[in-house]
Amino acid sequence: MANATAKSDQAFRTIGELAGELGVPQHILRYWETRFPQLKPLQRAGNRRYYRPADVQLVRRIHRLLNQDGYTIRGVQQLLDGGEVDSAAAPPAAPTAANESGGVSLDHLRAIRATLVAALEESAL
Repeated sequence: MANATAKSDQAFRTIGELAGELGVPQHILRYWETRFPQLKPLQRAGNRRYYRPADVQLVRRIHRLLNQDGYTIRGVQQLLDGGEVDSAAAPPAAPTAANESGGVSLDHLRAIRATLVAALEESAL
């Protein structure tokens, strides 16, 4: 069921609202503003930040690329500098995800994780 106090997709959001929605601290959003020149929320008196709908979409995309897709800050910068604006499109081949640069296969990492989970379960007994 939708929250009665939820804002429209077209409404501006404060830094606190956006940080709460994404589950990240506010200082992370302020840091992203220093790293991604495309991210320029409106700043009112007292440096209050208001994120426009386009800013919210950009922040969501940055968050997804960093926290779900495994890109580094530099990799996301390369994606955004490349002019790609469609968040549904596949990323170009040039930047690599952080979990792909070490030369370790994903299957090997999953096997290590399964071993660690099993060890933790045994130690809990």
